[in-house]
Amino acid sequence: MKLLPGFVLLVLKDTLEKRGTLGQVRARIRAEVFHALDDRSEPRPSLSHENLLINELIREYLEFNKYKYAASVLTAESGQPEVPLDREFLVNELNIVEDSSSRSVPLLYGIVAQLLHGHEEKVSQALPRPSPLPFSRRNLSKSSQQRSQTDPRQAKAEP
Repeated sequence: MKLLPGFVLLVLKDTLEKRGTLGQVRARIRAEVFHALDDRSEPRPSLSHENLLINELIREYLEFNKYKYAASVLTAESGQPEVPLDREFLVNELNIVEDSSSRSVPLLYGIVAQLLHGHEEKVSQALPRPSPLPFSRRNLSKSSQQRSQTDPRQAKAEP
């Protein structure tokens, strides 16, 4: 029995999604397309000191979370130096106080922890954890009103 090409593609897509590789393949293709279209002869605007630091914080976060294609596009598009800045340089420039637990995670986690909870929270307590906000990728394209109609957790209580 000969399988229909559409069915084979559907099964292949479903299998790649379940393995988690479809998103990686799409990200890789986007990055490769960007790099192919990127005009290196066109000079990038010079980076301000603030943008250099911000981009480096973002790059550290992206690489820690294994978003390597996003990090490579950020570096190419922003004009950020290919070689990452030294973490100690960032710590000194931003006046960040680190403890032993914070050295194993990106600096952004510590910054977010301080903004959310003040100075008393340790960075280890601010490590990624499931969001208390109910969402799914399917609902992100819907308006908040549409989401509340389909998700009872989003419905507003009547006064």
